[in-house]
Amino acid sequence: MPISQRSGAAATALLGLGVHRPARTVDNEEICRVLDSDDEWIRTRTGIASRRFAAEGESLVDMATAAAERALAAAGVAVEQIGLVIVASSTHAQHTPHAAPLVADRLGSQAAAFDVSAGCAGFCHALSIASDLVRGGNTGHALVIGAERLSSFLDPTDRSTAMIFADGAGAVVVGPADEPGIGPVAWGSDGSQSRVIRQEPGCRDVDQAHPPVVKMEGTAVFRWAPFAMADVARSAVEAAGLALDDLDAFVPHQANLRITETLARNLKLPEDVQVARDIVESGNTSAASVPLAIERMIRDGQAAPGDTALLIAFGAGLSYAGQVVTLPPVAVG
Repeated sequence: MPISQRSGAAATALLGLGVHRPARTVDNEEICRVLDSDDEWIRTRTGIASRRFAAEGESLVDMATAAAERALAAAGVAVEQIGLVIVASSTHAQHTPHAAPLVADRLGSQAAAFDVSAGCAGFCHALSIASDLVRGGNTGHALVIGAERLSSFLDPTDRSTAMIFADGAGAVVVGPADEPGIGPVAWGSDGSQSRVIRQEPGCRDVDQAHPPVVKMEGTAVFRWAPFAMADVARSAVEAAGLALDDLDAFVPHQANLRITETLARNLKLPEDVQVARDIVESGNTSAASVPLAIERMIRDGQAAPGDTALLIAFGAGLSYAGQVVTLPPVAVG
């Protein structure tokens, strides 16, 4: 007998977005109390003026759950309708249990739940997976969450990372739609350069072992990202059946303001395409950076729900992914 297969929604879209930004703002002056640097040096090389760090006792699961609740509210979707929860993260402290089932339980759901570890590109990877699963009929609605607590995985004396990385979470509800709102993914990897962003054992003190810390060869990343990712971005736009002129917004992973500016120039974006620059006040939040940047653009009036946006994310692996989407409603507050 032949095996039956499911069929799902003809089209999918982002139905709602919610974010969580930790209350604690950390400016460059505070970072430089430990780091041998100054505000001008940090701004010149990264574009970052401040970032958010989670409060003591504020876990990655706490942040992811808060963002997910706001995304559900923005979408007008009940948690009972969610059949899948994906958490994209590199900083959940445990491999087991992974974060997604913990978030699902906090929400009151027993949905299928798993984590995606694709570094800073994790959110865009997870978004494509969720869209395909809804279209395939394996779930009706999915929650996709990017969440990071990078402040726990930093060497505060490392001039290549200490001033860059930060904490936060962003979530979207993916569900069926009358018109396609999530384009085909353009993705890939280059493991030959895996060394340039990596984890290494942390230092040990008298009382406890420090978690592994993030290490990065910033020059190598800068030589790769704004040039190789321009081709990936063009591929994502072409796969969506669009041209760069059709875009309203460009939302790259908030890695470094210099990378964002160089990538935008390499793409030769039309002048009216708005470019996300959330990194200035939020730092690099890895897998959370794309949804956080979307929320800021909409909140600041640079973009609006219904606009067409190109998302692209890249990082450890080296892995990358991008797609064109229609921007969703965003939770207020």
